[in-house]
Amino acid sequence: MLRSVGQRRVTGEGVDPRVAELRAAVSRLRRELAAHRADFADREIAEDELAALDAMALSGDPEVRRLRRSLLLVAGSVGSVSALAEGLAGVRRAVELFGPPQPGQ
Repeated sequence: MLRSVGQRRVTGEGVDPRVAELRAAVSRLRRELAAHRADFADREIAEDELAALDAMALSGDPEVRRLRRSLLLVAGSVGSVSALAEGLAGVRRAVELFGPPQPGQ
């Protein structure tokens, strides 16, 4: 069965699998960031935006535009840290599960 981007499938537990994937990806990147000992200028921004992404996911129906904005801020903050590239790519894939921003948002 095909679904449009706006529709969501809910697991037997009542959790949207996109939300579960986003929370898992954000959690992985947060752990990787915490384990990354080298300091860099925008670490705090990355940590704040990852917390915001997790909070949006917890809401159950996050706004795509806000997800994408936070993703851009995280990418800009950690983009030069190659050790975090795989975790960042996971968050990007999870955000993309929500589809493109709707017109007018």
